[in-house]
Amino acid sequence: MASPRPLHDRAVDDLRYIRQTMERAGSFTAVPGWGQVAVGATALAAALLAARQPTRELWLVALAIGGWAMVRKAYAGNDPILSGPGRRFWLSFISPMAAGGLLTVVLYRAGLAYALPGTWLLLYGTGFVTGGAFSVRVVPVMGLCFMLVGAAALLGPPAWGNWLLAAGFGGLHVAFGTLIARRYGG
Repeated sequence: MASPRPLHDRAVDDLRYIRQTMERAGSFTAVPGWGQVAVGATALAAALLAARQPTRELWLVALAIGGWAMVRKAYAGNDPILSGPGRRFWLSFISPMAAGGLLTVVLYRAGLAYALPGTWLLLYGTGFVTGGAFSVRVVPVMGLCFMLVGAAALLGPPAWGNWLLAAGFGGLHVAFGTLIARRYGG
């Protein structure tokens, strides 16, 4: 018969189990509301400029602002990005973004640049649907809206591409960013 484990060891194991359970059950709330609004405003300005230019590089400015705002909100709220729910969010979000990056290169090389707006919107939305499983409920809903706009861009006339990018990355970010900021803080 084995001797019983000391109470201290059992307590440490119980606390570790409780902490891990809470991390798994928690939600990642570092999706920045006002940062999303800034992304949306930047995307709308980029859409106006991009409509007059043959290049789409201005859309990357909005992406950089979004990433910076998310990291800033996570640190301000002491919500670690790379542990617990934040880590699961990013692991789920990064795969569709990597696929989008690779498809961007392939579609561009193949002379199918008209398919980029739909591809970007669809995969960006997919990232928020999958990553949003570890976040507050409104995040995957936002992702579904991006996916719908992406589907419209893929199935609609190529001339709609820039305007659907503006509607998605501009309009949806402003609308959902305002909602997230009001309900979940900054």
